[in-house]
Amino acid sequence: MSDKVAIVTGASSGIGEATARKLRAMGYQVYAVARRLDRITPLADIGVRPVRVDVTDDAALVGLVEQVLAESGRVDVLVNNAGYGSYGAVEEVPLDEARRQFDVNVFGLARLAQLVLPQMRRQGSGRIINISSVGGKIYEPLGGWYHATKFAVEGLSDSMRMELAPLGIDVIVIQPGAIATEWPAIAGQHLLATSGHGPYADQAARSAAILTVAEAPASPPSVVADAVARAVRARRPRTRYAVGSGAKVILAARRILSDRGFDWFMRTMLRSLARVATRYDARQHRLVREGSTADT
Repeated sequence: MSDKVAIVTGASSGIGEATARKLRAMGYQVYAVARRLDRITPLADIGVRPVRVDVTDDAALVGLVEQVLAESGRVDVLVNNAGYGSYGAVEEVPLDEARRQFDVNVFGLARLAQLVLPQMRRQGSGRIINISSVGGKIYEPLGGWYHATKFAVEGLSDSMRMELAPLGIDVIVIQPGAIATEWPAIAGQHLLATSGHGPYADQAARSAAILTVAEAPASPPSVVADAVARAVRARRPRTRYAVGSGAKVILAARRILSDRGFDWFMRTMLRSLARVATRYDARQHRLVREGSTADT
């Protein structure tokens, strides 16, 4: 596949980095994209081409695609992975932050797709792989703006799939469950900064604790990279790949249950996770105390 070219956004760590490495191992020429060049420069050691790009910067996106086409002449795979979770009560999240969440998670994805599509149409082939989330089909308290972006990615991807299929271009959605990345810690920080005080403080404290313990049963980022690999290898890829800890179970529950039933399911699950978080926090404090005693 030495003549195949892939662009992977959000490649500085986690899912993006694992995907860039996987596609390179498959023989693709890979352009790894992230805001922080220092985080992606090490990928050059395996032949990946690091490019500093902020997906909310239109000129930078245009420059990226121009660079890829000038150097490689084609784009076969676009993996739209860049994104983050901005948690907090809908009432309290500033609209500027809500817009930024959409700029990164939705509009950056859509703009990069717009830029690669003319070349894919000329080739008569291409695959656009959008990294969504189980959060694009389910919901939870204090995650309204994040879930809104992922619902948007799902709907946008479905429409794109239908309009691009006659042109030989596939659009695939990956729906990760719990994945061991920096995402939960960052989302928890956003949550406490936004809603850690005031009328939603108790909910925020519980949810932030749940995000912390959710890392424990999480799957490695490689499971998502493997799903991307299956999607690019398949003659006729699936429209969606649900992967990672809990993904298939929670999506099945959403399909089966009514809205009220799923509300109950989520409340029950969150209460259970909150109890686990409390026990985990107590255990961590005990270990710290025991370590301090041993040091003295």
